Amino acid sequence: MISVIEIKSTEGKVLFAFESEDNTIAKTLEEAVAQGLDLRGADLSGADLRDANLSGAELSGANLYRTDLSYANLSDADLRRAYLVNTNLGGANLSGADLRDANLINADLRSAHLSGANLGGTDLNNAALRSADLFNTNLGGANLSGAIF
Repeated sequence: MISVIEIKSTEGKVLFAFESEDNTIAKTLEEAVAQGLDLRGADLSGADLRDANLSGAELSGANLYRTDLSYANLSDADLRRAYLVNTNLGGANLSGADLRDANLINADLRSAHLSGANLGGTDLNNAALRSADLFNTNLGGANLSGAIF
């Protein structure tokens, strides 16, 4: 069945719409990223984005509350000031991603690849980081209180 899915901003403005057979939010977002669209401030809360290829995505200030991004490719993505509270990023590829000042309270980052990522000023309070690859990761100024390593 052909359907249209819209990606809206946190203010309700349509940032991108995509029509496709058997469409999903993941398919729509991947298409937007492939087109190089600016998705700053997108509201993707609660979305199922498991295994999505979002490499290089512009998602600064996005609302990704309780989003499932497990095993997603977010390498080199811009996630500055993104709201990732209670988000599943287990096994995700975040190498080279910019997560400065993001809110990752209670986020699941177990086995995530964060090599070369910038987490400066990030709130990782109670985040699960067990088996995460933190090689060359900038954690300057990050809140790691209660983080599980």
